[in-house]
Amino acid sequence: MKRLAAGAAAIATITLVPVALRAAPVDLGAIATAAVASVQAERGAATPAAGLGGCPMFPADNPWNVRVDGAPRRSDSTAIINRIQADGGDNLHPDFGANQSYGIPFVVVPQGQPLVSVRVTDYPDESDPGPFPIPSDAPVEAGSDAHVLVLQQGTCQLHELYGAARDASGWHAAQASTFDLRSNALRPEGWTSADAAGLPILPGLVRCDEVTNGAIDHAIRVTMSRTRRAYIHPATHVASGDNAADLPPMGLRLRLKGDFDLSGYTGQARVILQAFQRYGMLVADNGSNWYFQGAPGPCWNDDDLNQLKRVPGTAFEAVDTGPVITG
Repeated sequence: MKRLAAGAAAIATITLVPVALRAAPVDLGAIATAAVASVQAERGAATPAAGLGGCPMFPADNPWNVRVDGAPRRSDSTAIINRIQADGGDNLHPDFGANQSYGIPFVVVPQGQPLVSVRVTDYPDESDPGPFPIPSDAPVEAGSDAHVLVLQQGTCQLHELYGAARDASGWHAAQASTFDLRSNALRPEGWTSADAAGLPILPGLVRCDEVTNGAIDHAIRVTMSRTRRAYIHPATHVASGDNAADLPPMGLRLRLKGDFDLSGYTGQARVILQAFQRYGMLVADNGSNWYFQGAPGPCWNDDDLNQLKRVPGTAFEAVDTGPVITG
């Protein structure tokens, strides 16, 4: 994850602290866009993304779970795609696979999981205070972002850390966020999360259970090397100082074009491409262009996934899901 230096821009978080102690969370119902509403009306009730541990991955009408294959194309779609490609964009790249050291791991813990404190080092004012139900052996993502994702059963609270590590004194992290997976509340405007855009990570991962069942019913997390100093809900935070209008803002929804021919793709690749046509991807962080993330698991077949590496970025278009909010 590439973030602005502290103080260079406002940053992001969500719902465990009493309202009096923090900025009011955004009510997604109040900012639902006409584009998303029209897609829901056209297709009927949305289907909640496959849950985990008895918990939903947000309500059915959450932006992560709303199909966008019928949503309008952004008028500046061509300019944005051309800019991504000019800035080093190439083809899709699954950032996970058969090697279990790749991908972003998560753990599901019981409702009675003991709570622990997390010392937040970089973004304490934009972090939830805890304590958090993080086990001592929670898996940590390999690499510099060092994410820790913990879903608690019963409460359906998702706890995510960025820059996490555990030492003799316990857990510490650059940032700590909590999301209520039964709520559509967003983080306060301008706040970050364990992802630069202020978004949750787990709901946007490609997971083994989904692909094995033959369908992914949610948008997928993707990174871009350069982003605009702006965001679109459900994102709440910028991670760039560049105001160029043709750069992708955080929270931008990108969709595989409906006329893209899937007939030459098989297995896991086919399932993922169908999700890109129906639900698209959400720009969630700064990183390599067109890298999308999955959770480690025993199911992944690199031969299947490698088919995706021949899908060009130009096969995608930007979807209009609401106003661009400048940071």
